[in-house]
Amino acid sequence: MMPDITTNEELQQQQQQIKYGELVVLGYNGQIPSGDRGRRKSKFQLRQRTQANGLKAQRQHLCKNADEVQKLTQADFHSISYTLSRNQTVVVQYAFDEDSDMFQIGRSSENQIDCIVMDTVAGAKTFDDLTVPQSTISRYACRIVVSRHSPYTARIFAAGFDASKNIFLGEKSIKWKNDRNEMDGVTTNGILVMHSEGDQFDTNSKPTKWKEVSVGGSVFDLGEGRLKFNYQLTPPSNTDNILKDGSLIDLCGATLLWRSVEGLKNTPTRRLLEMELDQLNSKKPQCPVGLNTLIIKSQPFSSTSSTQPNAYVYVLCGHVHGNHKWGVKNDNSESRECPLCRTVGPLIPIIPGIEPAFYIIPNADNESTTSYCFHPCGHMTSQSTALYWSKIKVPYGTKGLKSICPFCSIALSETKPFVRLIFQDSIHSRQ
Repeated sequence: MMPDITTNEELQQQQQQIKYGELVVLGYNGQIPSGDRGRRKSKFQLRQRTQANGLKAQRQHLCKNADEVQKLTQADFHSISYTLSRNQTVVVQYAFDEDSDMFQIGRSSENQIDCIVMDTVAGAKTFDDLTVPQSTISRYACRIVVSRHSPYTARIFAAGFDASKNIFLGEKSIKWKNDRNEMDGVTTNGILVMHSEGDQFDTNSKPTKWKEVSVGGSVFDLGEGRLKFNYQLTPPSNTDNILKDGSLIDLCGATLLWRSVEGLKNTPTRRLLEMELDQLNSKKPQCPVGLNTLIIKSQPFSSTSSTQPNAYVYVLCGHVHGNHKWGVKNDNSESRECPLCRTVGPLIPIIPGIEPAFYIIPNADNESTTSYCFHPCGHMTSQSTALYWSKIKVPYGTKGLKSICPFCSIALSETKPFVRLIFQDSIHSRQ
């Protein structure tokens, strides 16, 4: 797919539009490997549309045969079809809503999908690394509907409308009638949501349980087995589908972070992150063994082309060195003895975390964004950010829930998820 070309006129128009928030895909450090491409990128800005495109349920039709269903689904309006049996289908007709904007998310590249999201591959360094044998993300995974009026409330719904303006839930899909006699259902792989408990996106925020969102926007506690779970008899959770700053959305293959406009005001800018990195490098940290000046590079994917020595860290103790050969145990590069404290463990390169949306409100005004790193990937970040993400567990393929580095999606160590960086010259002695 050819990349989108944004003209100056379009850029000015975007800047004038009201910004609702950002959707950020966990696992990408500022962009997808080899660069964002068109509607497939690591971060999506949701802005007020020039013309509203929201929808609201209008009426239900009970169809007794395929001809009735076809007539309704081919009409010029959006609809959701719930197949109850071979001879019975409920079609819910949707009408235009001038008070809301709708944004659709999925892996399809069709025009009605605003945010193309593919499966996240932990630790991917090139675009080819992102290829998976079979995607588990739906082509039309979910939709977000935002009120066009202040406070611009955003709500998440499972499933998105296809090119024919329809959502189909087949006979074998899970569906039911709610207490208002309205049809509802869940998608095959499910759309999960988790809201943080707390007023702000900071270290005081506590993770809650993952819950499932229905096509109609109801939220349910997760049962032991989806096929056995009785959605009709189980009342919806006391959690709603309103996205708040820090909410996580799991698409069964990728996890998205919702950042509100107010929340983004408290995050460092990309320029600030780069300035703090420049300040760190300007202090010329040295390797205690080689006594050479170390460089922490902001472009890890091109770092192999540089002759300047990278900064590495012993992730079990935090001492920063160059990539010297001292202390290798039994010819195992994963087992290195730190020459300063004799701790044995991996020595890995330090990679700056440069996606601002993953940073949380710091505990202190002077908190550095270059003082800690995640273990075992080496992504550098602030103390508050490292502490927060080490407490958050996200669906991790077939391995259940895991805490991950938000910059690369590699699962964090369960015993030591992050470490304070200790430079020879005590650059971060205040931290």
